[in-house]
Amino acid sequence: MSFEVKVLPSNHRFDVGDGETVLAAAIRQGVGLPYGCQDGACGSCKCRWVAGEFELGIHQLKALGEAERAAGFILACRTKPTSDLVIESHELPAEGMYPVKKMPCRVMTIERPASDVAVIRLQLPANDDFAYHAGQYVQFILRDGSRRSYSMANAPRGERQIELHLRHMPGGKFTDHVFGAMKEKDILRMEGPFGSFYLREDSDKPMVLLASGTGLAPIKAIIEAMRDKDLQRPAVLYWGCRGKSDLYLHAWAEEQAAALPWLRYVPVLSEPRPEDAWSGRTGFVHRAVMADLPDLSGHEVYACGAPVMVESARADFVAQCGLPEDAFYADAFTSEADKTGPAG
Repeated sequence: MSFEVKVLPSNHRFDVGDGETVLAAAIRQGVGLPYGCQDGACGSCKCRWVAGEFELGIHQLKALGEAERAAGFILACRTKPTSDLVIESHELPAEGMYPVKKMPCRVMTIERPASDVAVIRLQLPANDDFAYHAGQYVQFILRDGSRRSYSMANAPRGERQIELHLRHMPGGKFTDHVFGAMKEKDILRMEGPFGSFYLREDSDKPMVLLASGTGLAPIKAIIEAMRDKDLQRPAVLYWGCRGKSDLYLHAWAEEQAAALPWLRYVPVLSEPRPEDAWSGRTGFVHRAVMADLPDLSGHEVYACGAPVMVESARADFVAQCGLPEDAFYADAFTSEADKTGPAG
């Protein structure tokens, strides 16, 4: 049995199979609903219920709170229709949708620019095109069927290689393997591209590129894509880390800012150590943005990193700096630990 979902205001319609979520069906059929983690943890796929019946699965309260639920909002990634359904959601343009594919990939190189960060380069199959937008992510399919998501850190150039930045999560099923037994030439299985976090090229507004930790990865891809396409939009990269050694691509960021007249770079340390001899900015990275740019009403923000940073930035930029709510694009890195918080 399948049910039909109608999306307002576009009036697009698509079928949802038995036991399938609204988001999974939309991705399968190329319907551009916005989304992020697919796990009920980030809230990017939040939309408004209009009519019909459904079951809403377990999700994090930070992604969809009780007040929002009472107001009629749902998460597409956790909603399974039990009748035909009508929802209201903005949609991504057709050019924002690339086909999702499963494919093997081979580990080319593994580098450790910081003690808890690995930069992995993967070779993709020569006989299978893999198109994606800078900012999107892939999922690795592990032997037990579980999945782990990581953003591409390089712009797509048709070279059949992708770069990923992984932070070691001790006890993590996948990152323990990456920082332990993984070696060059290993074969992994992945699926993608996923996500609605990517540069909207139809805008010329100045940009704030906001990253914390390995949230730099998709931001790096966006900067490379802008450079490759000669896009001249003014942009400033704010990268927040704990200590200086956590700025694992500090030299790269400085080089980009020196070479690209439209880009500035502001590193911010939240917990500088005495040995860092740090004379730069300190504190919360999104607060540094607010100090420099108290009026964000004419800007767009692309934010990626820890969920607490992303949500604090979203709330404060909108409430205190006049940023339009629809000018904040985000990809919160939700770890398996993040997905085990208070659930609804």
